[in-house]
Amino acid sequence: MNNNTNVETQKKVFRFFSSVVLVVTLATLFGVMWYLRLQMLMPTRFLGLGNYLMIGLYTVLMVLMINTFKGFNIGSGRISILTMSQAIAMGLVNILEFIIVILMTRIKSLMWMTLAYIIVLTFVQAIAVLAITFISTKLYRAVFPPFSILNIYGEYENDLVIKMNRRADKYKITGEMSCNEPLEKIVKELENYDAVLINDVPSEIRNDIVKACFATDKRVYFTPKIADILIKGSEEVNLFDTPLYLCKNVGMDGISAAIKRMGDIFISAVGIILTSPIMLVTAILIHKYDGGPVFYKQVRCTIGGKEYKIMKFRSMITDAEKDGKARLASENDDRITPIGHFIRATRIDELPQFFNILKGEMSIVGPRPERPEIIAEYVKEVPEFAFRTHVKAGLTGYAQVYGKYNTTSYDKLKLDMIYCEKCSVLLDIQLILMTLRVIFTKDATEGVAEGETTAKVHK
Repeated sequence: MNNNTNVETQKKVFRFFSSVVLVVTLATLFGVMWYLRLQMLMPTRFLGLGNYLMIGLYTVLMVLMINTFKGFNIGSGRISILTMSQAIAMGLVNILEFIIVILMTRIKSLMWMTLAYIIVLTFVQAIAVLAITFISTKLYRAVFPPFSILNIYGEYENDLVIKMNRRADKYKITGEMSCNEPLEKIVKELENYDAVLINDVPSEIRNDIVKACFATDKRVYFTPKIADILIKGSEEVNLFDTPLYLCKNVGMDGISAAIKRMGDIFISAVGIILTSPIMLVTAILIHKYDGGPVFYKQVRCTIGGKEYKIMKFRSMITDAEKDGKARLASENDDRITPIGHFIRATRIDELPQFFNILKGEMSIVGPRPERPEIIAEYVKEVPEFAFRTHVKAGLTGYAQVYGKYNTTSYDKLKLDMIYCEKCSVLLDIQLILMTLRVIFTKDATEGVAEGETTAKVHK
């Protein structure tokens, strides 16, 4: 067993025990609240087995929810993102527990008392989560220093190295080398590093480097090509003595698509009802500010390139594109109104799209709908950008959860293609839940750089 294998095993063990401590702490705090307060509200108290079942159910729900929000990634994620993920998961589970207790007691007068107990529980758990995650992450970083990485670059430039260097706790890119160097020289240079980053390198050269890394037990990070993503979900065909893979490229089956549509109708209808007070107040504020229209309608493209008019709350001045040229919002864009800054940061400007979803023009989950003019501009540089319209456009999606507003078109395409390849009802549910975390992530709304009309095209 080589040193890299030992380190990976140690990391998994560390994460496992950190996760166990986190879950046991949350379950214990709930157990204390259950025995001392919540159980007292029951008309008939549970026996020992019933109490254990309640605590066990709570523990299972907590594990599933934290895992959905990727809150167990101790050492991999930022402390702020991890604690946010855990807090959202914890809040959702406690809301569910509140509903369960209310249904079990069947006494309406106890609802506020139960809510008070749940709020106290959530507050105490939040403090415990912050402490455990902070200590675990700091300890992880002290025990497992970042890998020294060799960046092997190709013809195209991107900002991936800059992004990785921002995570100095996890990555340390200490050298770089052109992919055009002889393979023997690259392999020799690899001896001085823990890992390699194959950064936008032609497929044939990349494959040679990957095989060399496999032979020398080196960790490999690489930027995928569109074809890599398309074949990721391939199935093995074991009918012959020659390995064969099958890419069906059909997306969701009919039953899953029907379930997805029913979910869209239900969620959009409920969303309209629940957010109607927010939408009413927002509409009044927008109109009062400059007397202009409340809604902003714009032509966007959905499945098959079909055009429709997306509806959003207006966040910019009324003549934001008086020159007729389509362009994305930039950082510190003076076209955005004071109210617009707030509703964009909180995603309130997106709420009217529930009506587009209810009409069937969009889905809750899917690639973000782009304007025809911007798509045409992207396609000139990256023809595969049109692949995004193989599924219905969505309010949230893979690129919205894992990318940013100013993510390059090629990276956005890759994220959307991952969804197109993996799309399922379960993935939709996970992305909907993950969107709750994105709402509180400031950099997800970053605009493009000043003077640019679209997110940069890097291929």
